[in-house]
Amino acid sequence: MPGSLESLDVGVQIPYHFRCPISLELMCDPVTVCTGQTYDRSSIESWVATGNTTCPVTRTPLTDFTMIPNHTLRRLIQDWCVSNHSFGVERIPTPRQPADPISVQNLLNQLSSSSSSFSVKVSALRRLRGLSHDSEKNRNLLAANNASQILLSLLFADIGSQPSEVHLESLAIVSLFALSETECFYVASDLDRVRYLVNLLFHSSTDVRVHSAAVIESVAAGIRSAELRGQISSVDGVFEGIIGILNYPLSYPRALKIGIKALFALCLVKQHRHLAVSAGAVESLIDRLPEFEKCDAERALATVELLCRIPSGCSAFSSHALTVPLLVKIIRKISDRATEYAAGALLSLCSASERAQSEAVAAGAMTQLLLLVQSDCTERAKRKAQMLLKLLRNSWPHDIIAITDDFAGSDVVPF
Repeated sequence: MPGSLESLDVGVQIPYHFRCPISLELMCDPVTVCTGQTYDRSSIESWVATGNTTCPVTRTPLTDFTMIPNHTLRRLIQDWCVSNHSFGVERIPTPRQPADPISVQNLLNQLSSSSSSFSVKVSALRRLRGLSHDSEKNRNLLAANNASQILLSLLFADIGSQPSEVHLESLAIVSLFALSETECFYVASDLDRVRYLVNLLFHSSTDVRVHSAAVIESVAAGIRSAELRGQISSVDGVFEGIIGILNYPLSYPRALKIGIKALFALCLVKQHRHLAVSAGAVESLIDRLPEFEKCDAERALATVELLCRIPSGCSAFSSHALTVPLLVKIIRKISDRATEYAAGALLSLCSASERAQSEAVAAGAMTQLLLLVQSDCTERAKRKAQMLLKLLRNSWPHDIIAITDDFAGSDVVPF
């Protein structure tokens, strides 16, 4: 890939002047600062964002933070990439220019103006949506101009009618932002607004459903009031809609990511976890667990542990033939945090069912747990592992018990 030497043929040497002085990687979007030095845009922006006010090369003060695209150098880099394609060098994509603050403000003014026609608002929203997708810098610019407040007012205007293009375009942009606590309260404090979002979970468009789930997750995770969070998770259909998104094909990875984030946020409300179980959360979690990336796998396992803490959830997971073998298999494979959650879920399941104990032993839990207590995992994970070892002792074959009795240096507490 561009900017990386890992995939390049060892015989390929990147010209010195094509490398960013900061990252020393091939530049993808070279820009020149006021000192005349050229850097990759992402590198110099990160340099400035961390509080640096001098030029990294010359150490002279940056009196002007304007970054001018170096089109000539970029074309030379692209030509070099094309000529070295046979060595595995990919052509760098044409960079998208950052949004112009004045243009963004004009677009937001069009949305706020009561005199703007429907078509003008739709056009402005589409342009803002494109800018929001382009980069995090553009999203930060929109956020600095209070775009979320304007978009939320458009999203929830006249919600008694069928969703219009203005509603859906506003929803798509809002789904890309992390809402402030005030904005979360604006949504969560009005059940009609929450129900409106839940209804959109069943829209004919897949994108609309995912966007709505993203906003629901943002609100549920960002609201401090336990009462309001409970109101969100109690709305009819919310768990069914979220789990439906979690079951989307793997070709839509954003749905999988947003689905598990939303389900976890809703399951933090203990009194409504049974609704998640009734909606099919157990089957979806077990079926999808091997597909999640690290951070999402941690959320999935945390959700499994939360649901195992209620009787209906524990029973449903115990009834699924893959639950215990899967938890045993991945208990040490993802991260320390995931290990804690997997061990906690197994502890709940094995405490409630002797069959789960036998399944855990048959799946190799003893080896995994003994290795776990000897590892550098967290103390909380070790405590859960020790409790599991004690709980599973009666299910172990006698020859294994003899081995564990002689397990020198073990941190397992005496039984």
